[in-house]
Amino acid sequence: MQWLDPLVQGVLLGGMYAQYALGMALMFGVMRIVNVSHGDLVILLSLIGISLAARFGFGPFSVMAALVPLAVLLGWVLQKAILSKVVGEDPLPSLIATFGLSLALQNLMLQIWSANSRSLPGGGLESRSIEIGGVFIGLLPVIVLAVATALTLGLDLLLKRTRFGRALRAAAADVEAAAMTGIDPRSVYALATAIAVGILGFAAVFQSLRSTVAPADGPAQLIYAFEAVIIGGMGSVWGAFAGSMVLGITQAIGFRIDPGFGVLAGHLVFLIVLATRPQGLFGRA
Repeated sequence: MQWLDPLVQGVLLGGMYAQYALGMALMFGVMRIVNVSHGDLVILLSLIGISLAARFGFGPFSVMAALVPLAVLLGWVLQKAILSKVVGEDPLPSLIATFGLSLALQNLMLQIWSANSRSLPGGGLESRSIEIGGVFIGLLPVIVLAVATALTLGLDLLLKRTRFGRALRAAAADVEAAAMTGIDPRSVYALATAIAVGILGFAAVFQSLRSTVAPADGPAQLIYAFEAVIIGGMGSVWGAFAGSMVLGITQAIGFRIDPGFGVLAGHLVFLIVLATRPQGLFGRA
């Protein structure tokens, strides 16, 4: 029973990380686009959601209904305006471009919202829990895990069972060959980026419900998403989901051992996987 609680809490924490990682898995694992601004987009959307709630009195799910379409539009504009000009076999141009975007977004958020931390009021949802066998399980983390599982399943089906998914995988494998078969790689990539950032709309609402957010928090979210994708294995959305579970459980157990060891434990597992199995736990060599 002593270790059952951190195991459960780690799985629930992994549900939050999975929502960070899915968009990263799609852009980095499938399209080979290195988006350094990934975490800053989560924070930007979180702050926009908090402002919407304060201005119009929206509840968390009303904020989500407004934020996800906005995130989809933001992703489409990001691809059309910036990434389409730097996407290629060499990942360095996209890394440099999104690094600049990350710095710009952090400074923009500081100008608009200042450096103060803030959170999204959940009407008590964020503090509700149930007790099962001596283990307290928060209602919000359960909802986060359920949404993360549904998003993973939906994205996996989209990539494997739809014409768009086949077109995206073809364009990612060979842009010129895909274009010769009638696929428009730019449109396919724009839609894929819109979906990736749209998923961050869900993550932004849940992140701002479960803790406070500040303009400087983006890099931490980027690291968790990147580690989850690498641990699970690039190119697989279920691998990203599993990597998120491994990261969440490792951190929860680390926190149980010592409150200052949790985050470090996750980083250590990431380094061990990277050193011993660079293709990830569920990736192919």
